Order: sequence, then structure tokens, then C-alpha cells
Amino acid sequence: MLNKLSSIVAASAFLGSAYAKVKYAGVNIAGFDFGCGTDGTCNTASVTPPLSFYGGGDGQGQMNHFVRDDGLNVFRLPVGWQWLTNNTLGGPLNPNNFGEYNTLVQICLNTGASCIVDIHNYARWNGGIIGQGGPTDKQFASVWSQLANIYQGQSKVIFGIMNEPHDLDIARWGQSVQVAVNAIRDTGAKNLVLLPGTNYASAQNFVSSGSAAALAPITNPDGTKTNLVFDVHKYLDIDGSGTHTNCVTNNIASTFEPLAQYLNSVGRMAFLTETGGGPNDTSCILDLCQELQYIDQNANVFLGWVGWGAGSFDTSYTITETPFENNGKFTDQPLVTKCIVGEFK
Repeated sequence: MLNKLSSIVAASAFLGSAYAKVKYAGVNIAGFDFGCGTDGTCNTASVTPPLSFYGGGDGQGQMNHFVRDDGLNVFRLPVGWQWLTNNTLGGPLNPNNFGEYNTLVQICLNTGASCIVDIHNYARWNGGIIGQGGPTDKQFASVWSQLANIYQGQSKVIFGIMNEPHDLDIARWGQSVQVAVNAIRDTGAKNLVLLPGTNYASAQNFVSSGSAAALAPITNPDGTKTNLVFDVHKYLDIDGSGTHTNCVTNNIASTFEPLAQYLNSVGRMAFLTETGGGPNDTSCILDLCQELQYIDQNANVFLGWVGWGAGSFDTSYTITETPFENNGKFTDQPLVTKCIVGEFK
């Protein structure tokens, strides 16, 4: 039986390389999330909108370049929950703060790319876990209901429910995610929704952490699972944190092969919305290209990838994907050229 399964997986990989291609590839355009910590505190004074006319990085120029010159077609736009509501838990979207963020979303949409609205709070608000002593499910659903009402007519807006939940009761988190999905769908929005598990949305531990068991049963109000996709992250450095310039693994045997087998077994898909490494490091270029090639070969279960990160990150940031700019001309980091873009073409 094992030999037969191995043969099927091998054949699948061969057919994938010959015929399949992931739907999405792109880059995170960060800045509205600056000041957010893993405890869900977000210092709004540290926000650096990735738009030059707001004093941050040239996210507009970057996205135009990535689409026009590189053929990328998705951008993830992280933002702190506190920024959206101006530090009012359960409150309305703040016209000024949300207005600036929405400007970035509209600029993204104007490139023709898909745009992931990502709340970057680690399933928390100022230290309290959603539905587990912190914000109530109703407060969490409120922000998503408001966002869905605004973007429900934009099929290219993707809803990233939450960035990197961690250290929580995963079964209870699944309930909170279901409430948010219900709130989104109750507005009439049919947009793609990304469902993140625990251990910082770990792709490697998606099954063993209980994330798969908690998230797989989540449905739309009509009982279907249409446009509900698992959201996973995976870095390639020694501790998987994405804080080192060198890489030690391509994550295939440890992470993406078993994850692909699980996804195939349940007929579901996942989206790798954070990955990356040192922009000039030969180990990272080798490993990341191999990782993304495997994902591309298994496009029946993986929607694509989004590298971390550009936007308001400087070109000297540890794992920067911010292109160099000179008189309006952009030059990509080697890692982006060879892997993020190269494995998508």
C-alpha cells in the first residue's frame, strides 16, 4: 500500500510539473502593520503606510512594477486591527485610518492584481485572545462584517481572517473563525476567505497542531466550503522564524509533501501567504526556489505563494523583497527574481 501511495504521489508531482501552475504569486506590501507585536498590541504611532505620499515606502510603484515587469498577480496588505478602528475594540472603521488603508487596497486593485486584506494581530487585541478571554467573537465578527460590506463587490479582494494565531485553544479558535466567516457571508460577500491555524499559521504543523481538525469543518452558512482556503506560513531558516538571512531547508519533505497529502485526502486547498529568506543568500535562493517549484507542481492543492516582504521595508531589511528604485526604475532583489517571480513564470 505504501509503495502504491508513493507511486501515486510521484506521478502526481510529474503531472503537476507538466501541466499545473499555481494561480497566484506575489509579495507582501507591509507598513500598516508596523508596530504590531505577537501579543496583539499594535502601536498605531509606528504605522508607516507603504505609500510615498503618506511618508512611507513606494508601495504603489512597487506593485505596478511587480505586475507590469514581473507578471505577479497578488499582494497581501497587512494592517493592524487597532489602526482600522483607531484603538476602539468593537468600534466602527475609523474614516481617516481606514481611508488611508483603503487607498492602498484601491491602488492594488488598479494594478489588476488580487489583494489580500490581512488583519495582523495574531488572534489577539492588546494581549487578550479572541474568544478566549480577550475580544469577543462578536467584536471580531464586527470588523470583518464592516470590511466585507465594503469589499463584497470586489471579487479580487481576498479576506485574510487573521495573521499567525498562536498559543491558544485551537478548537475554540475554530469557533471564532466560523463566527467571522458567518459575518462575512451574511453581508452577501462571496470573496475568497483564508483560514489560519495555530503555531503562527504553521504549514509544517497544520495537521499535528490540531489546526486541520479545527478549521476543516468550517462552512459557509449554506453548508458549503466554497472559497474557504487554509492560510499557511513557512520560512526556511534554522528556527523557521524568518529572521535570519541564511536558509537550511527547502521544507519539502518536512512540510509541503505531508501537507499536500493531507489536502489531497480531504479535497481542500491552502495558500502560502508568507515565506522568504535572505535576498542575496545562495542557500535561500536554492531552497526557496525548490520549495516554490514543489508548490507549483502541486497546484491542485496549493493556490500559490506570497513572499515577505516589501512595502515600507528598507532594501537592507533582513529578508527584504523591496526592489531597488532609481529614477522610477525598479530592480528586484535576486531572491525575488529567481524564486518569487522565476518559479511563477
